[in-house]
Amino acid sequence: MAIRQKTTIAMKISADSPSHSLSNIKVRDVEFAIDEPVERGGTNLGPTPTEAIVSALIGCTNVIGHKCANALDIDVGHMHIDVVCEFDRRGVTLAEEIDVPFKKIVMNVTCDGAADQSDLDRLVVEVAKFCPLSKVFRQAGTVIEENWKPATVI
Repeated sequence: MAIRQKTTIAMKISADSPSHSLSNIKVRDVEFAIDEPVERGGTNLGPTPTEAIVSALIGCTNVIGHKCANALDIDVGHMHIDVVCEFDRRGVTLAEEIDVPFKKIVMNVTCDGAADQSDLDRLVVEVAKFCPLSKVFRQAGTVIEENWKPATVI
């Protein structure tokens, strides 16, 4: 008898926030910090909230990218992901309300597996369909430019 997975779950995450900038996050049996740098009154124990969400996009791209690659029988090997994000800070500085704070995200993904460029071009389309974080960003108005390339052989 096959186990049927739930289609919707309730994520349970909690935090103790001992200062204006530090949140000690607990999810499952994992703990990590979200904090501000020292120059903004933090203790620099972790990424800022805005850095954390962009970092989560990288992690999600990796996980969903590998799942989609497996489904398409594409060998991506390991991924190296670099992101540059155009972030409008006027909202977080309280200068003015910003509708789309993350204006543009450029994501460069290099895969060291046997996949060629045509494989990666097919893969990027599938990842966009299933990566929940890229969907959140795109639906919020963020432009995401993804450049997937095979690793160059020297």
